[in-house]
Amino acid sequence: MTMHELRTWRSAEHLPRQEQLAWTIARVAADPVEVEPEVSEMIINRIIDNAAVAAASLARRPVASARAQALCHPMRRGATVFGMPHGTRISPEWAAWANGTAVRELDFHDTFLAADYSHPADNIPPITAVAQHCGLSGGDLIRGIATGYEIQVNLVRAICLHEHKIDHIAHLGPSAAAGIGTALKLPVDVIYQAVQQALHVTTTTRQSRKGEISSWKAYAPAFAGKMAVEAVDRALRGESAPSPAWEGEDGFVAWLLSGPEARYRVPFPARGEPKRAILDTYTKEHSAEYQSQALIDLARRMRGAIGDLGQIASIVIHTSHHTHHVIGTGANDPQKMDPEASRETLDHSIMYIFAVALEDGGWHHEHSYAPERARRPSTVALWHKISTLEDAEWTRRYHARDPKEKAFGGRVVVAMKDGRVITDELALADAHPDGANPFRRENYVAKFLTLSEGIVAPAEQQRFLDAAENLADIPTDGLGILNFSVDHAQLGNHRPSGLFDWS
Repeated sequence: MTMHELRTWRSAEHLPRQEQLAWTIARVAADPVEVEPEVSEMIINRIIDNAAVAAASLARRPVASARAQALCHPMRRGATVFGMPHGTRISPEWAAWANGTAVRELDFHDTFLAADYSHPADNIPPITAVAQHCGLSGGDLIRGIATGYEIQVNLVRAICLHEHKIDHIAHLGPSAAAGIGTALKLPVDVIYQAVQQALHVTTTTRQSRKGEISSWKAYAPAFAGKMAVEAVDRALRGESAPSPAWEGEDGFVAWLLSGPEARYRVPFPARGEPKRAILDTYTKEHSAEYQSQALIDLARRMRGAIGDLGQIASIVIHTSHHTHHVIGTGANDPQKMDPEASRETLDHSIMYIFAVALEDGGWHHEHSYAPERARRPSTVALWHKISTLEDAEWTRRYHARDPKEKAFGGRVVVAMKDGRVITDELALADAHPDGANPFRRENYVAKFLTLSEGIVAPAEQQRFLDAAENLADIPTDGLGILNFSVDHAQLGNHRPSGLFDWS
């Protein structure tokens, strides 16, 4: 690995393009290294994972709205949209929008947490859409996705956005643009411009993940993917970008991050070094914010020792700074304790999640968020007994570089009314690569079959899995098969009306 030293440069100083972060990203993207077999296998796992959660979300209103918008933009070549017939082709930026929304809606796909956090599989819809539209091969798509993961993961390792209340899609726009550049085998100077454009138009605030969290939480990464496609299109036409986007005197670092004196060290593969960052990422067994994964597993483990949940006096979850401040009581969001809160808000309330997981002994992507479930009196009573505390040791482990030290869980202290105290802790979710039951190909396939059951016909399920598992062998202009179609009855009754017709 090499380290890119990032800082603000005054306008009077000369910063050569070759020393800018965007150029380093473009250089990595344009480096024609082979993708290692284990990386290719993990890319296939994540394509299956994305399809699983997309299938489960097809009938949900935000996904139906995004799909309706996309269908207003048919294109002769184009890209496919989850759920639609394979012959239905949509302009690639709109396919990225529809598919990206479907993938993110349930907050149920892969994750990477470091200085910041991300769902790196958000790179897959825009890169796939462009690959389908441009008639690329399965091998081209694999190379593009490997780059998307590499760039996003390494930005997330080094640059914290959330402390400045910037949404994490500011790392996604550049990574998706870079991945598209790799898939298309574009030169460094074109990718350089596209990456900067993508950063410039996808920097937004974190209000989308605070307070009354809305459906925009699902749309935000899809918007970043759509913008990345458009940025590459403009760069291919010879258009340039605000530059230097990160280092400029009025740029990203100076005004949106830690200011003109800030210094960041961003790791990247050296020339000729393979792109392996996807292997450091992990998916979800449960449809909830990643920091809750281990705590759901812990609740499942503790409920037997606790016994009668009505005898609980209080529960305190000792956890990392991030978990406490983003999904815990440290966020100071009253909505996180509100039985009338949206699914998106409940997904970001570890107090609610832990209460339901204790009562039910597990988690379900729909039933656990049902309004009647959130309003259940016993749940509300238990929920309001739960609080979080930041623990310095869990914060240290959250940011640890050593995989044996890294942790995303916490220690739970349950005080009973009779004076007993029950304590347990769990560092990693069971499904984590270093967890008790790490996800392997069969788990990804099972997740797809479970979430798409009753939505995607069995023959179509198998056809999609065959296509995904043989991705490297898909020839030029054959990527249209990397999709699944469903009977229109499975798309739900949503026909959201807007400025344009749904047809």
